[in-house]
Amino acid sequence: MKAESIVFAIAGMCFGVILGWVLGSQQAGPSAPVAAAAQPASAPANTSQTPVLDEAKVQSLQTILTSDPKNTGALVQLGNTYFDAQQYPDAIKYYEQALEIAPNNVDASTDLGVSYYYANRADDALRQFETSLKLDPKHSKTLLNKGIVLAFGKQDLDGAATAWNQVVALAPGTPEADAARRGLEGITASRANASAPAAK
Repeated sequence: MKAESIVFAIAGMCFGVILGWVLGSQQAGPSAPVAAAAQPASAPANTSQTPVLDEAKVQSLQTILTSDPKNTGALVQLGNTYFDAQQYPDAIKYYEQALEIAPNNVDASTDLGVSYYYANRADDALRQFETSLKLDPKHSKTLLNKGIVLAFGKQDLDGAATAWNQVVALAPGTPEADAARRGLEGITASRANASAPAAK
C-alpha cells in the first residue's frame, strides 16, 4: 500500500477531537453508540473521490502469478494495489496468500492487519498485529497501527497509549513517532477536557 500503514491517513486527523469522542463514549457507559467514535478513523483518508483500481498493474501481476504462483512479491503488490483502490477484501485475500508462502514477512503481516481494520474487523487486525510483533517486537509501524486500532476500533485509550509510547521510544524522529506523539497529546488533552468542570 502507498503508506504501508495507516499512519499517514491518521496523521492528518485531529487526534484530540476524535479521542474526545472516544473518551466521551467511554464515560457515557455501554449504551453509548461507540461505533460512531471509530468511524472517522476507519474511513479512508481520501474521501473526495473513490480511488480507481490500476487494472493494468493487476493484469501484469496476475501474469507473473500464472507462471509463478508462489511469487510472494507479486502477491504483496497485488494486495497493495487493491488496498490503494480501497478494495479491502481483495487486498486481504492477496496478503493472506503471500503470508501462507512467507509467514515471516512482517510488513505483509502488518499490511494485512491494517486491511482487516479498514474492513471493520478490528479484532482480526489486533490479532494480526500480535503476529507481526512476534516476528519483530520493535516494528514501529505495527505498534503505531496497534495503538490506532485500540483507540479508534476498541476505544481502549490506555492500551493505545502504551503502544504509542513504545513507538516514541523505539523510533524517535520518524513519521510514526510524530503520529504517536500527536495521539498521546490527544489523549492527554481529551482527558483534561473531560475532567474540567462544565461552564455555567
